[in-house]
Amino acid sequence: MSKQIKIINFMGQRKVAATISIVLLVLSIASLAVNHLNFGLDFTGGTEVELEYQNSANLEQIRKDLKAEGYRSAVVTNFGSDKNVLIRVQVSDAKDGEEAKLGEQIKAFLTSKATGDVRLKRISFVGPQIGDELRDDGGLGMLVALAMVMAYIAIRFQWKFSIGAVAALIHDVIIVLGLFSVTGIDFDLTVLAAVLAVIGYSLNDTIVVSDRIRENFRILRDKAPLEVINISLSQTLGRTIITSFTTLLVLLALFFVGGEVIHSFAIALITGVVVGTYSSIYVAANVLLVMGVSKEDLIQLEVEKEGADQDEITF
Repeated sequence: MSKQIKIINFMGQRKVAATISIVLLVLSIASLAVNHLNFGLDFTGGTEVELEYQNSANLEQIRKDLKAEGYRSAVVTNFGSDKNVLIRVQVSDAKDGEEAKLGEQIKAFLTSKATGDVRLKRISFVGPQIGDELRDDGGLGMLVALAMVMAYIAIRFQWKFSIGAVAALIHDVIIVLGLFSVTGIDFDLTVLAAVLAVIGYSLNDTIVVSDRIRENFRILRDKAPLEVINISLSQTLGRTIITSFTTLLVLLALFFVGGEVIHSFAIALITGVVVGTYSSIYVAANVLLVMGVSKEDLIQLEVEKEGADQDEITF
């Protein structure tokens, strides 16, 4: 005998959820329009400097010294060992407009502050033209991903489901980008990778929910669409919570002990998982109700497939 599942009236709060989503989207878009994103070295161009200290390097003190000297964009991390330090600085922080000498300037300044010997191991310069190409390619990659998702779900389920899924994905991406715009956290390639991962995570959750809604529309033909969606969301809630919770445990570990290099990456994914879980319940399903999804949509699709199969057999 199957276990009775408690049906939660998720869609009873759909107007409240829609209001929250609209407010977050408006704030995110407004911040992106006014503040823009604080693009990191990968996009703006700059210099990476790798130094080797004679003794263990005090990263916090190095950060304070660099910011006090005017290198406001400096990101300082260990690289390999506690004696090796990797410093990433944007071109705009160069002294007297001498961008090509930025690495030498940093090395000379930190050598004057160090108690022991400091050896320069590597200087890498990333031009702003390369940064523009990376930014454009990254944005194009996100648009292509959304278009492919929409096409897949339209074929796999029904076109109304594809609109709901893409609306949920766009909702998640804009809110994650809005967080980075509001906080001013550097947006680099690792964050872009996290945003693309958020698209994949949210899509997976949305497809699971959509599949259950489709099946229940075919099974529960005497139920109204709102009831079918509530039943479907309640049936998938346990799986959604377990998946999100275990994923968050890993991401929180990365955030707290992973180091500064993946700090922004972890923030983007934590935000994406939380917002993606919310959107798979409220945004995608809410869009289906707004568009008037019904059992006739799916039954008609099923009949068309059966007719196609029969024609193929006859031939």
